[in-house]
Amino acid sequence: MKRSILHLDLDTFFVSCERLLDSKLNGKPILVGGTGSRGVVSAASYEARTFGVHSGMSMKMARMMCPEAIVIRGNAGTYSKFSKMVTDILQENVPVLEKASVDEFYVDMSGMDKFFGCYKYAGELRHKIIKETGLPISFGLSENKTVSKIATGEAKPNNQLKIDYGMEKTFLSPLSVRKIPGVGDKTYQTLCHLGIKEVKVLQQMPREMVENVLGKNGSILWQKANGIDHSPVIEYHERKSISNERTFGKNTTDMDLLTRYITAMTENLAYLLRSGNKMTACISIKIRYSDFNTYSKQVKIPYTSADHILIPTALELFHKLYDKRLLVRLVGVRFSDLTSGSYQISIFEDTKKTTQLYEAMDKIRSRYGSRSVIRANCMDVHSIGNDFNPFNGEPPTVLAHRNA
Repeated sequence: MKRSILHLDLDTFFVSCERLLDSKLNGKPILVGGTGSRGVVSAASYEARTFGVHSGMSMKMARMMCPEAIVIRGNAGTYSKFSKMVTDILQENVPVLEKASVDEFYVDMSGMDKFFGCYKYAGELRHKIIKETGLPISFGLSENKTVSKIATGEAKPNNQLKIDYGMEKTFLSPLSVRKIPGVGDKTYQTLCHLGIKEVKVLQQMPREMVENVLGKNGSILWQKANGIDHSPVIEYHERKSISNERTFGKNTTDMDLLTRYITAMTENLAYLLRSGNKMTACISIKIRYSDFNTYSKQVKIPYTSADHILIPTALELFHKLYDKRLLVRLVGVRFSDLTSGSYQISIFEDTKKTTQLYEAMDKIRSRYGSRSVIRANCMDVHSIGNDFNPFNGEPPTVLAHRNA
């Protein structure tokens, strides 16, 4: 049976949400992201893009290129609510749904009538989303995820596109290799140096030659260029790690400030572990210095989700990694090797009061927010708390780096 894979993408999602909340923003250049000197653009309206602004650009540069733009800090909670509205509609109306990000979805429609029937149904579904949420959304429909995703990009803004069976290579041929998913700046520059700027050139090259230049990724890239992608639509992604990091507005060597942030981030991640009935067996610390050199160090530990074990371990790891002679730009904490399970009392170290304390604190946090109960030395640490459930199978809402 031939596959029918639908890819949907909410157009300038963060901007569209803000415009639903305030109609005065319609038609104006909008930037959503970090507002500090080191903020990053999370989303840019089409009006702002005409000035050359794009997501991932520094907010400082974006403001210089588009001085009349309205800058909005953004609210992850608001965007998650709108995303859930779209997710609920899709889950009620499609057989297999994969939520690739907060604003991007894949649907396996294989077997749902003939191909034109799938396209007609997808169009009706798109209009239903627009009508019930007010959010513009585009889609691409083809036999695989790669071609459908590229088709969505070509359909934007707020439109739809179907690629017939057997027409994948013809559709991809005139496009820039930059439009192939997974081709970043580095890969694009490598391809340009080889004279490969259009997909049709890559299609005509022997697969072995591309592998020799780019290794295993070259083989995958060659397949995508030729419209070959057998990857399935996956309904649920098992979370393998959780992390938190912060970029400082000003480079620092303030040891007290750095340790407070490490403590606050570890405390928040530990709460997320317990709320998802998870434990970790590996802690990693990340430091980026003012020269942009980035270092990390990790340590294996017995499975736990307890603050009084994780925080001292994270701080010890940080002190081993930190070079006091250099200014710090960013710090981060990451838990990996996750497994299901709840914190168990150690008969040698803990008491029943310890577990009761965690239960009481987590109960307050779940009701009033993750920052409602925090350590006293972390009270002046801002923008650390995450209240989303990282283990519900949905990707988190990713905004620009916050400045400390």
